[in-house]
Amino acid sequence: MTITPQVEETAYEPISEADRQEFHDQGFLLLRNVLTEDHRQRLEDAMDRVYAEEIAAGRGSKDGTVHLLGFLTRDDLFGDLLTHGPVFRYMWGLAGWNIYTHHNHLDVTPPAAEPEKPYWGWHQDGYRQNSDPETMDPNLPRPMFSLKVAYVISDMSETGRGATKVIPGGHLQNSLARPADTKVHNPDPDGTVEITANPGDCFIFDRRLWHSRSTNLSTITRKLLFIGYTYRWIRPLDDMPIDMSSPWWANRTPVQRQLLGEATHTANHWGVNWDGFVDEEIPLRKELRERGLLDRAVPWLR
Repeated sequence: MTITPQVEETAYEPISEADRQEFHDQGFLLLRNVLTEDHRQRLEDAMDRVYAEEIAAGRGSKDGTVHLLGFLTRDDLFGDLLTHGPVFRYMWGLAGWNIYTHHNHLDVTPPAAEPEKPYWGWHQDGYRQNSDPETMDPNLPRPMFSLKVAYVISDMSETGRGATKVIPGGHLQNSLARPADTKVHNPDPDGTVEITANPGDCFIFDRRLWHSRSTNLSTITRKLLFIGYTYRWIRPLDDMPIDMSSPWWANRTPVQRQLLGEATHTANHWGVNWDGFVDEEIPLRKELRERGLLDRAVPWLR
């Protein structure tokens, strides 16, 4: 699918200061109606096809759950989500132009076949990013480093459908108290919110936000598409081989190719330019510069 001009233009509308402040304060944003119903249905059809392929190949769990890493190359529709207008503007608006996708997953979770078992899944994303960076003050929050968008494909407008649980504002805390016994049912931490959303909505969250899955106790199969964005100098988490001779790659725009990791040097240049200046041809930076959207007052948009 080719992105329509209207959607592409939307990708470069600056986000509001109110949205930016809410994200920084709460650690997440819920965006409504970012997918038209036709677009959402076509994404669901593509998900259903990929799900059937994974189950046929024996790559689902015994209860039929599929958690597929690096799914973007499985359909043109998935690749186009990288720069989907109503959402992509939040990615560069919150993280800047020096980004790519390091981690993405397609999740299909059928209704649970048995009652909910004791489970403690609260965590921050980033793995060693939560321990390796040196901080002068352990009471200050660690760097964000990455953020994710979750496209809601199934109806998750009610609790109990396997929605993501979060602690608003929890991204500013480096630790979370863990129960002494996780083999029994424990209450969720104070302030927990289950993100309920309609088909076609999405939510964006800071990787530091304390979050957990929940059990799908409904009769509806949970379907979500997650795309993570981080800085080009951070290594990828997923194995997502890309055939650069494929029609799928040929259909990607220059900005999408940057987001898929295309570069000759990822430290701070598109090309090797050792005089210390960033190459003006980095696709997303070039796009923002030509539209007058770079701002020296904002570090990630300089």
